[in-house]
Amino acid sequence: MASQQQLKSRIRSVKSTKQITKAMQMVAASKMRRAQEATKATAPYTQTAREILAHLAKQGATKNHPLFDARPVKKRLLIVIASDKGLAGAYNSNVAKIYLRELINDDKEGVKSSSIAVGRKVTQFVTRLKDAELVGAYEDLPDALEGHELRSVLDTAYDKFVAKEIDAVDVVYTEFVSSLTQTAQVERLLPAGSIDEPLNEAIREATFEPDTDVVLQSVVYRLIGAQLFQALLDARASEHSMRMLAMKNATDNASDLIDDLTLEMNKARQAAITQELAEISGGSEAMK
Repeated sequence: MASQQQLKSRIRSVKSTKQITKAMQMVAASKMRRAQEATKATAPYTQTAREILAHLAKQGATKNHPLFDARPVKKRLLIVIASDKGLAGAYNSNVAKIYLRELINDDKEGVKSSSIAVGRKVTQFVTRLKDAELVGAYEDLPDALEGHELRSVLDTAYDKFVAKEIDAVDVVYTEFVSSLTQTAQVERLLPAGSIDEPLNEAIREATFEPDTDVVLQSVVYRLIGAQLFQALLDARASEHSMRMLAMKNATDNASDLIDDLTLEMNKARQAAITQELAEISGGSEAMK
């Protein structure tokens, strides 16, 4: 059994750790609320963007548009979104597992893969992989995104796809469902309109002014950008949610550990007192 002094030292150490995890939990909760509001505010627009692109992809006017050029996939670009920091539970590892699965599938099918990493943790993961081609890395993006931060990512994907250096662009990210549910997944970004979205009545009956070609030239790039922007917002909300939950679990575990250590220290103190009483009693008997 550890001494009372050792137990007191351990209790002080755990209490200090508990204060840190509690503070991190509160910070993550505050960031999570803002991130949730941001992703929920843009979700309807992004959903409409998907429906419009899916609707346009079914129209004959998109055949000559470079962003709708569906061709056999021999080269693919993966945009992988994770976090710059750890202590977020399984957030980064879940994204890494999906990303690694996609690389393995590409290797089996003879598809050449290249990657753009968004977040320090995933950048470190990609650079450690053998033969992984990293064409771009972006770190320390602000929480209050305004869209232009991802323009260089989107432009890289756009230029490579139009130049036919790649045949498809997919985004690996964590979809935010709720504070307790986040799902790592893969979403097709290019060619545009690849996602089979159920169209609502308004989209099916929509008319394009002055004509479809003008609409294609002016809005397709922005609608694709909206999908990428939404993926990053979802990833941020998921990250803060999982970090808040991880820090809450750590705080609860620290409380349990403090209780266990306190109980052990009390037992040690009681044993010491019992030992002293026994020694006093024994000494008193010996003097008679």
